[in-house]
This record gives sequence, C-alpha cells and structure tokens, in this order.
Amino acid sequence: MVSLSSVLASNSHIRNVLPAGLVAVFFGGTSGIGEITVKTFAKYARSQRVYIVGRSQDAADRILGECKAINPDGEFIFLKADVSLIRNVDELSKEIKAKEKFLNLLFLTTGVSNTDRAQTSENLHLLAAMNYYCRVRFIQSLLPLLKQAPALRRVVTVGGGGHEGNLDPNDFQALRVPVPDLREYLTTLVTLGLEKVARDAPEVSIVHNYPGTVKTPLLDAIPDEVQKTFTFLPLEECGERQVFMATSAKYPPASGQDAGVPLVDGVNVAIGTTGEEGRGVYSVGVECESASAAVREKLAGLRDRDMVSQVWRHTQGEFERILEDDNQS
Repeated sequence: MVSLSSVLASNSHIRNVLPAGLVAVFFGGTSGIGEITVKTFAKYARSQRVYIVGRSQDAADRILGECKAINPDGEFIFLKADVSLIRNVDELSKEIKAKEKFLNLLFLTTGVSNTDRAQTSENLHLLAAMNYYCRVRFIQSLLPLLKQAPALRRVVTVGGGGHEGNLDPNDFQALRVPVPDLREYLTTLVTLGLEKVARDAPEVSIVHNYPGTVKTPLLDAIPDEVQKTFTFLPLEECGERQVFMATSAKYPPASGQDAGVPLVDGVNVAIGTTGEEGRGVYSVGVECESASAAVREKLAGLRDRDMVSQVWRHTQGEFERILEDDNQS
C-alpha cells in the first residue's frame, strides 16, 4: 500500500518537477471522482490546459469556475458529449486532435449504474460501452497525442483494478453475466484490452485502478439503509490518490522513459499485470497497491488461452460494425 502521507508528499512535488503547460483530458469530469480529480490536478499543476468531457453544461460551468479559482493560471475547457456512443467518441477525438499536438494525461472515469442490460443505439451493452468500449476507443484514438508528449505520458482509467477474474469469449459484452459478477467480468475485459493497447505504445504508462467505495452520484440508486453499511473513502483522499497515480514514477511505461514525479521515500516501482516491475500496464487497488499474485496468476492463465487477442479481435469487430452501419445509414 501507499500511505496517504506518501501520496501527499509526491503530489506536493508536481508543481516543481513536472513542466508547466501539461495538457490533460478528463473523460467524464463533471461529477464524482472525475470532478474531484480535475480540481486536485488544478491545485498542483502549473499553467495546465484541461479538457473536461461530460454531458451537463450546468455542472461544467460550476466546475470550470471552481478550477479557475483554484488555479487562475490554468485553462479549463468543457467539451459536451454523450460518450456512450462510439461515433461521438470519434468526433470528440477529432476535435481534440485538431487542437493539440500532444497530450500528457488521459483520465477516464465515465460510468453508469444501469444493470438492466440496456443497450445503446449502436447495439452495445450500455454498462460495457461506458466501462470498456468507449473508453478503449478514446484511448486508441488519442494514443498518437500521448506518444508525442515531451514529458509525462499517462492513461488512468478508473474501474475495478485488482479484481480481475474470469472472462467468457462467447459473451464479451457481459449480457448474460449475473449482476454480482459484473465488476470482476468487466474489469477483466478492460485490463486485457489495455494490455493490447500498451503493446503498441511502450512509451505510455497505463493504470487501471479501483478507487474504493466513494460517495458519488453512481450510488444514488442504492438505498440509504444499504449505503450505511459501506465504508467510504473520503472524496478528497480519492482525488489525491488519483492524481498520484496520474503523475508518480511508481507507474512507469515499459520503455522506462516517463518523467513522472520521482519516487518519494517508502514508495517503490509498481508491479505490472505481467508480474514484473515497471512493465507499463498496472492493475491497482484502493491504496495504490499492485494487484495480488492470485489476480496476476488469473491474468496469466487468460493470456495463455490467447484471450488478449480474442478480446481485441472482438473489440475491433464491434468498432468496424458500428462504422459500417454509419456508412450505410
């Protein structure tokens, strides 16, 4: 585990160690974990340019004002989009690539509490679309900008890191997975997809993390009497930990060239999903610790079954289907 004091010590060095003018995109930044992480990033970075993607203009106006008050030297821009659709993600990617030459941080935390197997208009399971398909499409599209960054090059996706398990190649969309098993299932899908992305970008570091139980709007559908049994991670601590994972040299890319914040006392390089230190893809738990040996063993078994390639063929097949449907409409 990484103590909160170590997290705060590392974050305190961001302003002095990382260059001014970092460019970041927060994919789902108008509430909950995305919002608190944007504000925490605003507190530490210098003269940064931050794109906040979401659906609520009212929430965005409030957050933009709060970020500007936190850091008057920063530039904060709202991009309104429904990111449950691949076609919208593609348009959003084009817009960002037209404006920027590089990207230092891509932070993804879009989500939905829906578990009734609702589907998008593109015939993707909504829950899987928000947690996997649209996120990985955005990462894939913006990877060229990340690879061009002169300093920090980092992807952080918030989900269920450290809870990987089983995966059925006949049901990648998780349409038949029992509700209690959905987190493990989609977490596994995400991590394997990220491993494939990382193979084409050894200079980019990717962190898939589990934030713990944080009181966000996604929990609104859960009855209060049930929520009373939860142990919540304070939202402010969650923001600090997310910024730590976005900036610390604890999570280097496979190439080893990252220019993140140097390790503070008591913090070591993380173990990647393959079981080796510093291999570029990290499945990380609530206290910023690497996934357990048992989880890494499960992932190794899936790799032995060529599941990474199967996941990627399926993913690209879905993207091609959606684009073909657009061309025919």
